[in-house]
Amino acid sequence: MTEIPAHRRYVLVTPCRNEAKFLRVTLDSTLAQTVPPSKWVIVDDGSTDETPAILAEYASAHPDVIQVVTRRDRGTRSVGPGVIEAFYDGLRHVSLDDFEYVCKFDADLDMPPRYFERAMERMEADPRLGNLSGKMVEPQPDGTLLPISMGDENAIGALKFYRVKCFREIGGFVREVAWDGIDGHLCRMHGWVPMSVDDPEMRFVHLRPMGSSHGDILEGRKRWGRGK
Repeated sequence: MTEIPAHRRYVLVTPCRNEAKFLRVTLDSTLAQTVPPSKWVIVDDGSTDETPAILAEYASAHPDVIQVVTRRDRGTRSVGPGVIEAFYDGLRHVSLDDFEYVCKFDADLDMPPRYFERAMERMEADPRLGNLSGKMVEPQPDGTLLPISMGDENAIGALKFYRVKCFREIGGFVREVAWDGIDGHLCRMHGWVPMSVDDPEMRFVHLRPMGSSHGDILEGRKRWGRGK
C-alpha cells in the first residue's frame, strides 16, 4: 500500500445497521479510491442481517484500515440522534491528531474513484472550506439516476467530509434530528465555509431513497419537518 502523505490522511466513521444489501458496494468503491482512507471505523449498530459477517470479512482482508465497533441491538433503527451516538462510539477509537480530515460516512453509498482526492484538492485550494460534499443521485426503478435537489450552502448528511480543525472548532455534531443542517450554521458562525459542489467526479450514488432507512418515506418527511 502506498504511503499517504500526512496532509491527505483522512478517517471515515460509519454508523450502520442492517446494511447487507448495499454494504459491499460501499466497501469496494471506497477501498478503491485513488486516495483511500488511512483508517475506517465502522460501527455496527446492532445489525440482525448479514452486516456483521460482511464487516468481519472485510476487516480481516484490510486489518490496517478497517476497524469494526459493535453496539448491542436496541431492537430498531434509530435515525437522527441515534446515528450520531453511534458515530461518537466510533470516534472514541480515533485520535484526530493523526488525521487532517474526518468524515461521517454512510454505508449505502457508491463512490466515484476520485471522490476523496477531489475533495482534498478543493479544500487545499481554499483554506476557509471546512465541510464539503459532492452532489447525490439516487437510482430509479427505470435504471436512471435522479439528482437530489440540495442547495450549495451545506454538505450532504450522508457524507460529511470535515477538516479536523473545523470539526473541533464547531464542537462536532449535536445529538438531535437536523444535526446535518445545524453543523453548517455552526461552520458559518465560526468563519468556515460549508459547501456541496456539483463536480462530476464527486457525484455519488445514494443506494437507498432518502428518508426511507426507518419506516417509509412519508415517515422520513415527518422527521425532517420536526427537525426543521
